[in-house]
Amino acid sequence: MGWIIALIVGGVAGWLASMVMNRDASMGIFWNIVVGIIGSVLGNLIAGPLLGVSGSVQEFSLTGLIIAIVGAVVLLGIVNLVQRGRVR
Repeated sequence: MGWIIALIVGGVAGWLASMVMNRDASMGIFWNIVVGIIGSVLGNLIAGPLLGVSGSVQEFSLTGLIIAIVGAVVLLGIVNLVQRGRVR
């Protein structure tokens, strides 16, 4: 059951991050899910040591969703920097 929740929450987090970073037109649902799940891992790596909070996309929580969105925005910023030479 945890992987189904991870797919749904990862997809929502990736979609919201792509809307924030103006990449929604270039990403499909598959890449939204991938970006959301990788963003959750990246967000936990950032937020854990700095803020002392953690969240998982395998069990739904608001903290986990926010961390996944922030991590996905950071991930898309890095991808934009590599692809386009600018963050946004």
